[in-house]
Amino acid sequence: MASSRTTVRVVVAGDRGTGKSSLIAAAASESFPEYIQPLLPPTRLAPDFYPDGVPVVIIDTSSSLENRGRLAEELKRADAVVLTYACDQPATLDHLSNFWLHELRRLEVKVPVIVVGCKLDLRDERHSLSLEQVMAPIMRQFREIETCIECSAANLVQVPEVFYYAQKAVLHPTAPLFDQETQALKPRCVRALKRIFILCDHDMDGALNDTELNEFQVKCFNAPLQPAEIVGVKRVVQEQLPDGVNELGLTLTGFLFLHALFIEKGRLETTWTVLRKFGYDDDIKLRGDLLAVPSRKAPDQSIELTGEAAEFLKGVFSLFDNDKDGALRHSELEDLFSTAPESPWDEAPYKDAAERTLLGGISLNSFLSLWAFMTLRDPARSLANLIYIGYNCDPASALRVTSRRLADRKKQQTDRNVFQCFVFGPKNAGKSALLKSFLGRPFSDSYTSTTEDHYAVNDVDQLVGTKKTLILREIPEDGVKKLLSNKESLAACDVAVFVYDSSDEYSLKRTSELLLEVARQGEESGFGVPSLLIAAKDDLNSYPMAIKDSAKDVRIGAPIHLSVKERDLNSIFIRIVNAATRPHLSVPETEIGRTKKHYRQLVNRSLVLVSVGTAVAVVGLAAYRAYAARKTSSN
Repeated sequence: MASSRTTVRVVVAGDRGTGKSSLIAAAASESFPEYIQPLLPPTRLAPDFYPDGVPVVIIDTSSSLENRGRLAEELKRADAVVLTYACDQPATLDHLSNFWLHELRRLEVKVPVIVVGCKLDLRDERHSLSLEQVMAPIMRQFREIETCIECSAANLVQVPEVFYYAQKAVLHPTAPLFDQETQALKPRCVRALKRIFILCDHDMDGALNDTELNEFQVKCFNAPLQPAEIVGVKRVVQEQLPDGVNELGLTLTGFLFLHALFIEKGRLETTWTVLRKFGYDDDIKLRGDLLAVPSRKAPDQSIELTGEAAEFLKGVFSLFDNDKDGALRHSELEDLFSTAPESPWDEAPYKDAAERTLLGGISLNSFLSLWAFMTLRDPARSLANLIYIGYNCDPASALRVTSRRLADRKKQQTDRNVFQCFVFGPKNAGKSALLKSFLGRPFSDSYTSTTEDHYAVNDVDQLVGTKKTLILREIPEDGVKKLLSNKESLAACDVAVFVYDSSDEYSLKRTSELLLEVARQGEESGFGVPSLLIAAKDDLNSYPMAIKDSAKDVRIGAPIHLSVKERDLNSIFIRIVNAATRPHLSVPETEIGRTKKHYRQLVNRSLVLVSVGTAVAVVGLAAYRAYAARKTSSN
């Protein structure tokens, strides 16, 4: 399967007089022209010029100082760069390594580089080193060099090969697959090939038998292997790697060895064909068109896992819980995600977002909570990882879109299973302590100011016996302005809490200001959210006017007092979920909001009265006409 690219743009650069234009002209015309203009226009090699069927556009450049700006622009647009030197002018090779390769790095041109020695026919063979001797130290210093080749445009020696290697470096790049320093397959390539091996191992015995090898060959290359060819493949593997083959067939170790061998021999297109046939893109991730993520029609909708996907994940958890202790240790989790490009929870915001066991493992509830979090935050990533770890049902059956929260408010109920709660409050109010307590982590007296969003996710058991997933998102005080600058920022919020230090007058005042800002944003955008006021640090002496002052500018319920230090949480997380499940209640109102609401109610009442009055008038007119008609007929 070919790359998705429709063209390959190759920029040719190098010192003046090194044969750039001659090389391009000879490649395009398959002859050496007598006259060549100083700078050629873009030259196109037709799709059928090379086997991959992708046209190559070659850009000639000038190395003169006055054209350096244009040269930089062209280099930045390149898919691959051909750097030339003249075989009969050693100084041009020195300049290539001392200037041109450094210039590409300075311009941050991160594409494959093909180094080409032109004018091979003019080289003095008496004083020449081999190409390998000349280029080995340069290639060790500049790993971006994909290939080195010498050619002669005058004698048409290895001219087409120059642009074939350039095209190949783009369509079948080495960098994603193979580490030149360690001479080994890169981890992401190994993970993808492992997944492909597992998908082809239909009897799940850890080896590809002859039938499975043949099916793999037909799927990827549209041609079966002959029995002698299968025997030959196994022999090659077994001679180099005894455990690459066993009595059942080709093992995973042998499968990986074969691909490393293909790459070492320059047959990268073989491995790329396999990867692309199984849906991988140039970054060795599943192509976007394979991820059927349902679309949200409104910003206040969210995406959740379906029951079918959740049941699949429960089965996966059980399968990889090798010691059956009810938790996945780090090694078990790594094994579970060993067929994904990388473990999706090794970095923020997922790394520290879930509750851990004493040994650092995660329980089934934490496992499902992290999946729910990833699905809400990045549904495409969640779906891709489901597929990576073996979800082979219709991808559309894995995710569902919730109804609009605005619609839920009108219905006065919601069918959501995952709720996101924004946690607002000033510095040192107790926001971080609240998140840590949600994950069962011990209280600490040390204070560190939060500078970026933090998350905590866990299950919450409701009083009626059902479980909901709650995601707490801590908004730093300094980040509120940026958050609210987006008019749709509250659309993703199901419920909000406003935390203040109950012993600090300023903390309450600042929290009240934040509450007013958020309430106004909700009223203006139409994405008002249920909100709770939390009086944290209840173990300290409370500010006496707290309850009176908290309701001064915004209509909201009385503060909920709690102390994380004393482990008196006052059922706060159940209260948060209950508020989210009743989206029509606990929505704060400002004075302006109440006035507008009262005005709308008056207008609606007036319209009802007008409608009733009109109806009465119509009925009266109809009755009069009926009476008039009877009177006329009686006369």
